[in-house]
Amino acid sequence: MKWLDKLPLSVILPVAVFFALAPFVPEPHLWQKLNMLFEGTLSKPIDIFDLFLHSAPLALLVLKLMRLAGQK
Repeated sequence: MKWLDKLPLSVILPVAVFFALAPFVPEPHLWQKLNMLFEGTLSKPIDIFDLFLHSAPLALLVLKLMRLAGQK
């Protein structure tokens, strides 16, 4: 996963936070889609895509942090 090692944490972190919290009003999409998932109402393809879109940068951040922790 050399491509992940090349990505700077200073870029991944703000992108992950922004995507997790966007749109800021009335409710972040990620929170809304996770609620829909736990309620069992996440069935439309656009909602599933939205869940993946807003959670992908967070997953990338977690992978990057795990790689950094493993290198030390």
